[in-house]
Amino acid sequence: MSLLILMRHGQSMWNAANRFTGWVDVPLTPVGIEEAIEGGRRIAHLPIDEVHVSTLIRAQMTAMLALAQHQGGKVPVVQHPVPEGGLDGLGDNERRMAEWTTVHDEAARSDALPVHVAWQLNERMYGALQGLDKQATRDRYGAEQVHVWRRSYDVPPPEGESLELCAARTLPYLDATLVPALDAGRNVLVAAHGNSLRSIIMAIEGLSREEVLGLEVPTGVPLLYERTDGAWTRREA
Repeated sequence: MSLLILMRHGQSMWNAANRFTGWVDVPLTPVGIEEAIEGGRRIAHLPIDEVHVSTLIRAQMTAMLALAQHQGGKVPVVQHPVPEGGLDGLGDNERRMAEWTTVHDEAARSDALPVHVAWQLNERMYGALQGLDKQATRDRYGAEQVHVWRRSYDVPPPEGESLELCAARTLPYLDATLVPALDAGRNVLVAAHGNSLRSIIMAIEGLSREEVLGLEVPTGVPLLYERTDGAWTRREA
């Protein structure tokens, strides 16, 4: 049996400002910081062997603030691995990160909690709506049209992603990276976003397209799933 812990980031500054955020990289508010800390307290006693976060700072802040409450005593260390193709295709800064972040002490390596950064876990990209005030957008395009962009499964906003397109990049990461780690007996924390997590929950719980549209993922609240012999079970934090 292994454990998957899903956490949506705490309130971001554009959540508070009622703006479409998507891939715009804004940090947490003080409220969001407290949500992440409280979420971390709720899972402080649970075993965590590896962490996966999106590339966006609000998810990374949430993970680190939550992990600061953890009782495991390990140090979160962001991974900068050398890709399978080697260093040749990397830029100078990426090459240095891959080469120069090597840990040379065995005790330090065993004390590390690996943190993997994956763009596949990013929020749904809202395209031409990013940065717009949500109410002003309703006033401009009509509440019904904005509702379709936000809540339909396969209709994207202008120049953006639908939930279906978001799932098309998130679910392969679940299948190729997260599930193999869980099936190897590792306990995994994922700090990501409302729509990328909705995609994952849809797959885990076998939700229909209609059911997932009504799914609300609260900010800063850990959601727990046990995986045993390929089967998922929801449990309380």
